[in-house]
Amino acid sequence: MRLTESSAPVFSIETTRFDEDYRPVDGTRITTNFANLARGEDREENLRNTLRMIDRRFNDLANWDNETGDRYQLELDIVTVSVDIDDASGGGSFPLIEVLHPLIVDTKTGQRIDGIVGNNFSSYVRDYDFSIVLPAHNEGRTGFSAPDDFGVLHGNLFKSFIESDAYAEQFATPPVVCLSVSTSKTYRRSANVHPILGVEYTSESSPTDNYFAKMGMRARYFMPRGSAAPLAFYFVGDLLGDYTNLELIATISTMETFQKIYRPEIYNANSAAGAVYQPSLTASDFSLTRVVYDREERSRLAVVQGKFAEEFFMTPHEATLREWSAGYSARNDDEQGDR
Repeated sequence: MRLTESSAPVFSIETTRFDEDYRPVDGTRITTNFANLARGEDREENLRNTLRMIDRRFNDLANWDNETGDRYQLELDIVTVSVDIDDASGGGSFPLIEVLHPLIVDTKTGQRIDGIVGNNFSSYVRDYDFSIVLPAHNEGRTGFSAPDDFGVLHGNLFKSFIESDAYAEQFATPPVVCLSVSTSKTYRRSANVHPILGVEYTSESSPTDNYFAKMGMRARYFMPRGSAAPLAFYFVGDLLGDYTNLELIATISTMETFQKIYRPEIYNANSAAGAVYQPSLTASDFSLTRVVYDREERSRLAVVQGKFAEEFFMTPHEATLREWSAGYSARNDDEQGDR
């Protein structure tokens, strides 16, 4: 296939089980978060503790008909999405994104239930945008800003993937991406309470919210029962109506666990967020998990991965990507105008 203005990208999907035996493979696309947990002397204990934390949190939230608190287990797959490229600069494929896909195992009935794909969203092009494009754009400027087309290509590629046959064949529901709330924004508790997602918070849009909006996703912020801080949920459609309780719990238990590891100052704080809340990574009243995680390496590798995307995807295929993205945006604008 040829990625041009009139063609649809061809996506391929590969899955890797994320369990205590998971090992990053040299030379392939590895989400920094997974690889970070799965290296070194403590790798098996890290992974075992992470998975145990996820299962315990799931059963804590899914507490009906679950007297012993161990009815459910989660199996997690790393989903790697690549796009085929065939243009004047050469063919091949490029790994676009990685996400987690949970499978809920009901040990009481034997039922296996698909969860929502989207946890631990990782993207080479996003790393390129935030680690390469933004710093270059703001170099020498007095105020911080973003280019007018910032995030447009990434958003169009993501939306095209969600619309693809590859996605429809693999996943039954639209994705939900769950992230940490922004340390630059203030969140205010509302009167809205969901039985699973918990109490809703409101805030003005953050740069991350605006970036995900270009992916066709809206943001809402909820603090589930027993959580220390609200989580940011990015979704298409209806977050509260499109998913079952167990599907939502799988997303919450997985991402809250990872956030307790990544950002313990916020999500493993010793006191819960108040009615007015501003997250801070300089807070001191928090507990550490028993999972070893190198946050400095994570930040450094975002730059490394951004440079990789620049060298092997953005620069060699710049003309093709620009042409395709402009055509995709134009078609979307026409479709919205016809509604």
